[in-house]
Amino acid sequence: MAIQATDLFAALSHATRLRTLMLLVEHGELCVCELTHAIGVSQPHLSRHLSQLRELGLVADRRAGLWVYYRVHPDLPGWAQAVLRETHAGLCNSPPFVADFSALSAMPNRPDAPRCA
Repeated sequence: MAIQATDLFAALSHATRLRTLMLLVEHGELCVCELTHAIGVSQPHLSRHLSQLRELGLVADRRAGLWVYYRVHPDLPGWAQAVLRETHAGLCNSPPFVADFSALSAMPNRPDAPRCA
């Protein structure tokens, strides 16, 4: 995967993309409904940012029925994975990341429930 450092840092510079990546680092794989619930943004807003992350090669997606699940791209180079891990370690105990993790943990009807949309 040929991600450039400037692309990674540009992605991390936007709050929605940063919060999304930190949730994915923390939880591995999440559906769009979980991400919108945790971050508190609209689905179109989040989908636009997920599309940008996918185009850069930072996230991979998979479709399961009606749902689309996202994860940090497994083929990211080691240096990019290290940046994401270290960024997560530095931010995971500060706002708004603590609130995002808490909101996700409290979410009713998580991904496989029929009302997750």
